[in-house]
Amino acid sequence: MAPLSLPISSLLKQTECLQRANIFRNVLQGLRQRPVRSRLWKRNFVAVSRGGGQLLSQQPRAKNYAASVCSSSADGQDLTERLWSVYHETKRQTQAISTDSVNPDTIFANNEMSLRDIEIYGFDYDYTLAFYSSHLHTLIFNIARDILITKHRYPEGLRKYEYIPDFAVRGLHYDVQKALLMKIDAFHYIQLGTVYRGLQPVSDEEVIAMYEGCHVPLEIMSDFYGKSSHGHTMKQFMDIFSLPEMTLLSCVNDFFMKHNIDYEPVHLYKDLKEAIRDVHVKGIMYRAVEADIDKYICYGEQSQAVLKKLSAHGKKMFLITNSPFDFVDRGMSYIVGKDWRNLFDVVIVQADKPGFFNDRRKPFRRVTDKGALLWDRIHRLEKGQIYKQGNLYEFLRLTGWRGSRVLYFGDHIYSDLADLTLKHGWRTGAIIPELRKEIKIMNTQPYVHMMTWLQSLTGLIEQMQVHRDPASQAVVEDWMRERDAMRPQTKDIFNAQFGSLFRTYHNPTYFSRRLSRFADIYMASISCLLNYDFQHTFFPRRTPLQHESPFWPEHSPASSSSPQDRSRV
Repeated sequence: MAPLSLPISSLLKQTECLQRANIFRNVLQGLRQRPVRSRLWKRNFVAVSRGGGQLLSQQPRAKNYAASVCSSSADGQDLTERLWSVYHETKRQTQAISTDSVNPDTIFANNEMSLRDIEIYGFDYDYTLAFYSSHLHTLIFNIARDILITKHRYPEGLRKYEYIPDFAVRGLHYDVQKALLMKIDAFHYIQLGTVYRGLQPVSDEEVIAMYEGCHVPLEIMSDFYGKSSHGHTMKQFMDIFSLPEMTLLSCVNDFFMKHNIDYEPVHLYKDLKEAIRDVHVKGIMYRAVEADIDKYICYGEQSQAVLKKLSAHGKKMFLITNSPFDFVDRGMSYIVGKDWRNLFDVVIVQADKPGFFNDRRKPFRRVTDKGALLWDRIHRLEKGQIYKQGNLYEFLRLTGWRGSRVLYFGDHIYSDLADLTLKHGWRTGAIIPELRKEIKIMNTQPYVHMMTWLQSLTGLIEQMQVHRDPASQAVVEDWMRERDAMRPQTKDIFNAQFGSLFRTYHNPTYFSRRLSRFADIYMASISCLLNYDFQHTFFPRRTPLQHESPFWPEHSPASSSSPQDRSRV
């Protein structure tokens, strides 16, 4: 039996909420205690109006309602007292609100998708089947730093810098010419307070002066794959492997600035990019991981369980990775066992994604167990064999695996998923390991109370800003200052420098925008599949558009109970 999205009791509660829809329904968005929220606002704002007028569900009526508040008061001081009364009562009641925890093992849907339609499952390797410990980022940082010093003749003083695990987050943009690392939202606006030159923040005033505001024009944003090319001066770091790269960029910039060394940021970016490429292409990282695999690979048993479950249910499986065969073979043997290749119908290594999905010219080449390349023409892709390079068009011709019956998982939004969903109609699943940490933070009471009050305060400001008398405006300005002071806290609770991977203060990040466009579903790890049967349908939440009234109950696929627990209700 497929698991239910909600307990029946919760559905009944939310049905009751349909009769209480009003303008403040979205103020505490995401909390599941809808009746409490509606009554909270109803009591507070009726108290202000002193007579009660009916709560209104459409924004254009807000001014009329606020006008009734003004007319009920003989003087501004009386109105001011009432505004503060609403403020304190709202704050008191928001502090009492609690919400169900989000289950980090949930699979979240951007687009409706049913597993009953999926016959073929495809996987990337790194950070999809193989998850790495933090030691790997330290390794990449150290190797690339040393390459800069020995190969590119950078100062020896750089050896004093060590990897900073919590400095950067994925999805940041780097202005190659200005040597600035920053977070940009879905509308191309820089989030002030998240711009760094080296290891030091850049003031809001300087950022606004450099960019003539906070907006980054489309023509200088990164290209489709997040790269800085063809006139684009921004590079977006979407790969988990890019965390040590961002940190090293910042450390080198920091060294040059501290020692007053005149340097060209473009040269630094290109040199470091080449150093990072050497870490991978020359096999330095691969050899280090293979030599101490227990130190670097974790979560192996979970990936093994997923693959064996899929195999037991007769699903076709394939692997397409950019990593070389020896590295993949060593890792998969550690994760699954020496017979790991028996689980996959097709295995492709050194695929050169995203070029694999677009370049029709590269043919497949068979690789022997000892890594030798064979020269024979490939007429079919055989189980148990290893293939190198190739292209997706030839893959589709040889396998016939087309369209929405194929589901491919990967961690890189661009290189793994974008072309598959846009050009080939495959279903896509994004693996976002950072979800676990962020969900854990969001489940804490301090975060719940902070966000509830911030949204409530925003609702108060939105409704009461229509009062234009000086006393009322002074109150609203006090609220605005409090809101401005709170917003950085919503950033710092996730990461002191750059905040959440998924949000700026209130808008989705540029990363979130691309995730929602290119991934049908997303999850913290591939192990989340173990919580669902193969008849399950994933439904995205119908979040109201800005012009819509939320007259339907929102289902919540992220409650504290597991999907299997919910199926017992």
